[in-house]
Amino acid sequence: MTLTAREVEFSSGTVGETYHSVETFDYVVVLAISPEGLVPLVRQYRPAVEDFTLELPAGLIDPGEQAASSAVRELLEETGFPSRAVHLLGVNKTDAGRLSNRVHSFFIETDDRIPGFAPEAGVETLLASPPELLNMIMGGLFDAQIALGPLLLADLQGHLRLRGSP
Repeated sequence: MTLTAREVEFSSGTVGETYHSVETFDYVVVLAISPEGLVPLVRQYRPAVEDFTLELPAGLIDPGEQAASSAVRELLEETGFPSRAVHLLGVNKTDAGRLSNRVHSFFIETDDRIPGFAPEAGVETLLASPPELLNMIMGGLFDAQIALGPLLLADLQGHLRLRGSP
């Protein structure tokens, strides 16, 4: 990551102001649905917030890697679910006021979980039905803003409904 300082003059002849931003890698977030209609979630300790979080599978895009390949890889590594169909939901800014990177959101229809899958140390995989996930959101258990965007995009594009039909 790189800390960048930019001097911005909003109109000619005015005093410039210094703005700081962080340049870092793009990453992927994966909203997946299993053949049984369950959404894989990941629970892990996050030192930045000094707490356990409940999130969608996600990770950095490796140099030279395509975003869709990264999404397939992260889903398999974190949950044990291989991908059957991959749909790009969108590429969005993560925090335009501070970060230069983008998040590539995907909706993935999975095949059955690999038998005997064991996640890496410190990572727990959970499965939730869409209504259970909605209850987690409403109860504040699933609160990572970066995961709420893919849920909205998936709903708008007709991939997943957390609530019944409108």
